[in-house]
Amino acid sequence: MTCPPAATSAHRSNKNQRGEASPRLARPGQRPSGPTAFPAERPQTRPLKETRVKPNVLDEKQLGHLRHFDNLSRQLPNDWSLMQGKGIGQDDFGGYRFQLAYMAYALALTHFHRLPAAPGLFQPTLQRLIDKILLPEVWMYWRDASRGGSVFNAHLTDSLSEQWNPVVRDNIMYSAYVQSMALLHDHLFDSDRYAEPGSLTFRHWSFFWGGEEKHFAYDRNSLNEHIYWQLVQNGYLGVACEPNCVFQICNQPSILGFRLHDLLTGGNRADEVVAGYEQAWADFGRLDDGGHYNAMILEDSKTVEPNAKPLAWVDAWCGALMNMWNHDFVHANYPRQVEAFLVPGPGDTLAVHPAPPQVVMGQHVIADNIDFGWVTAWASEMGDERTLRGLLAHADQFMNPTSRDGGLYYPRNDNIMDSDGHLVEMTPMTGNVLLGYARLNVADGLWGLFNRPWGRAHFDEPALVDVDRDVEVSQAEVVDGVLHTRLRRNREVPGNGTVSIARLVGKGRWTLTADGQPQARLLETEFLPEAGLPTDLVRVIDDTVVMRCPERTTELVWRRDA
Repeated sequence: MTCPPAATSAHRSNKNQRGEASPRLARPGQRPSGPTAFPAERPQTRPLKETRVKPNVLDEKQLGHLRHFDNLSRQLPNDWSLMQGKGIGQDDFGGYRFQLAYMAYALALTHFHRLPAAPGLFQPTLQRLIDKILLPEVWMYWRDASRGGSVFNAHLTDSLSEQWNPVVRDNIMYSAYVQSMALLHDHLFDSDRYAEPGSLTFRHWSFFWGGEEKHFAYDRNSLNEHIYWQLVQNGYLGVACEPNCVFQICNQPSILGFRLHDLLTGGNRADEVVAGYEQAWADFGRLDDGGHYNAMILEDSKTVEPNAKPLAWVDAWCGALMNMWNHDFVHANYPRQVEAFLVPGPGDTLAVHPAPPQVVMGQHVIADNIDFGWVTAWASEMGDERTLRGLLAHADQFMNPTSRDGGLYYPRNDNIMDSDGHLVEMTPMTGNVLLGYARLNVADGLWGLFNRPWGRAHFDEPALVDVDRDVEVSQAEVVDGVLHTRLRRNREVPGNGTVSIARLVGKGRWTLTADGQPQARLLETEFLPEAGLPTDLVRVIDDTVVMRCPERTTELVWRRDA
């Protein structure tokens, strides 16, 4: 994460936000003690807000965002079409790593909250996104950034050296996304794919320069352990992004990763890390004097850099992520914080104040503006429907929503305002990813993923385990043992128009209906269509039902016979 220009009111306090002396940190591997220590069981905060109505059906725009994520994931290696921003060298907030990671997070949230019975729709896309985040084009910025030279670490350059391994030290703005994406995959799909040694390997070799291949092999467990010990060695304060710059924001994804690793392998490391993090930051405060999230702390001097301007992305990004483990605190501060950034527009539309230009070391900073996108994502996590609707309405009216190969996105626009004074600036991070993330998320989406994971019974329920590329899935959930789906084949997209359903065959007798009309019965392993209906509608192949999808959206329901 690129460090912001130094603020003028950096401060340090020796007391926490309640005026209490800071509790002592635990030794690594121990549960910290004191007023912020977590109980053995996961603490219960307020219930997850339920804003959707049943049945849970995606609309055309939500389907368009999913299609766009899938399209980007299918681009050939090193084809970054539509993803290039203003910045140079993958240094800023629009970098490929952020786009890939938050597409993955959006897919995870959609699968978990909206389409839980469609793993086959999401798993291949998430695997392709992980493949892409391991490409050298995504992480080679670290070879240069690791040497320092910014206003926050120039004094350390004599002690820093070029580092090819993108996760060995600092760079939590990359390593935590690789960690959490791999763990999301294995948690959501009941998989050990990324537990295999070397499954997360960073490679680079050039015919023209650099000598032998650079090769750094990790897996979900070794990377998780490596990030954990970096955090411990820094007193739980966090792992740096650029050398010497410990951002609150960039350490949140690693906390998600620790939680997912706990769910997969057992243990309470996430609780330990959160409690240690709370204690470590108690000296400085999560909020600055203006009530906004402190942006970062300088590792050597322990000087806090507040969000003094304030910048919308700092509050929005931090709040949207921190909500997963610090729900009540984030929600309590949200209304006052967000009010500072919103601009009313025509009708019920809302925009975000444009970020002021930044000048550092006499140079104008050229970077993608992500304020609008992150405020929209923040509103979605907070369950602030009025703000979310207003921001999305502004995007649809003024930011050129565009369809490409069936996918919905908002193309890059470097102009800030139109001739009528409406915000039109659009960056790839916002237009490809964050607006789709916001539209697909639910209130307290990350909180639910973090605190209310699926139990083992989820993986015994019927599910779409394979979905052809040309099939749109607008509903896929099991309610009271009944598999509800809404499917449509899109002939404009290549594919065979089928879905495969697991955990029906050999599980009793089932009846298939289409828009309420009986179509067929499955008698353990034998498929019997209704009289006069096509015999190739459904096939049973081994232990899987393969179903051909209609070309109009159809509600297809599998119900177990009494």
